[in-house]
Amino acid sequence: MSKFSIFSLVMLIAMAVVGFKGDARADKQDNNNAKPGPGERYCPVHPSDEEVARMESDFESREENLQRQGAAEATGGVINVYFHVVNKGSGIANGDVSAAMINDQMNVLRSAYASTGWSFNLVSTDRTTNATWYNNCYGNSESAMKNALRIGTADDLNVYTCNPGGGILGFATFPSSYNSQPKLDGVVVLFSSLPGGSAAPYNLGDTATHEVGHWMGLYHTFQGGCARQANGGDAVADTPAEKSAAFGCPGGRDTCRNITGLDPIENFMDYTDDSCMFKFSAGQDSRMDAQFTTYRLNK
Repeated sequence: MSKFSIFSLVMLIAMAVVGFKGDARADKQDNNNAKPGPGERYCPVHPSDEEVARMESDFESREENLQRQGAAEATGGVINVYFHVVNKGSGIANGDVSAAMINDQMNVLRSAYASTGWSFNLVSTDRTTNATWYNNCYGNSESAMKNALRIGTADDLNVYTCNPGGGILGFATFPSSYNSQPKLDGVVVLFSSLPGGSAAPYNLGDTATHEVGHWMGLYHTFQGGCARQANGGDAVADTPAEKSAAFGCPGGRDTCRNITGLDPIENFMDYTDDSCMFKFSAGQDSRMDAQFTTYRLNK
C-alpha cells in the first residue's frame, strides 16, 4: 500500500460524509484558517478537508502510476526562477523592489532549501507598472497579471511581487493545479516581505520560502488541526500535530496535548516570525520530491 493510502482513505470517507465542493480552487480557499489579527502572518493557501481529499487521491493515483512505469523520483535539482515586479510607480514604497532585494531573496530561498537538495536559479526579472494589478493581485487582476507575465512550464517557478491587500503576505498554487490552470501557476508575495522590506517581523524573505513550500506541494503544519491520521493533517508524518497557526516565536507551544510532540513553530510552513522559522522536516523533503516528480518534472 502506498505511503499515502491510509491518509487518503480516511479523507475520502470524510469527503463522502460532508459532500464534495466541486471545482473550488484549493489555493484560494480559507476554510478552517481564521484570519489573524493586525500585524500577524496570513497566507490563504488552506484547502478544505474535501479539497485535501481530492488532491491526495489524485496524487496517490498518479504517483503509483509513475512507480509502475519505473520512473525515477527527483530528489533535488535546480529550479529556474522568473521574477515579476509589479508596482504602481518608481521607488520601493510603490512596490518597485530593488535588484539587491531580489538577489537577497534568492539567497534566502537557496539557504532555506539547501538541506532538501533543491536550489534556485534566477533567469530573469521584469518590471511592470500597473496600479490595478499591483493592488488587486489577489483579486480580480490575478488572472490578467499572470496570463500576461508568466514564463516557462510546470517546473519553472514564477514569483510575483505586488500588494495583495487584506493583510495577506503571500499565496501560491499547488502542483496539482498546474494541469488545469497552467497560467495561474506560481507564487505571489507582498513586496515589502522581501529582505530589507518594511513588513517586519516578516521582512527577512521567508514569506517566499513559505509560499514556495506550497508550490512544491506542502500544506501548512496546522492543516487538519490535531488530526490522528498516519501522516497527520498535513500529509507528513514527522511534523507534530498543531491545532492552529502559531505567531511570534512561542517556544514550548503544545496545542495538541494528547498527541506526541510540541508544535513545529520553527517550521517554514507555520505562521511564526521569519526569525523563528528555519527548517523543513525530512518528511516534508520527501513529499516535495514526490510532488515535484508527479506534477512538475519535465511537464
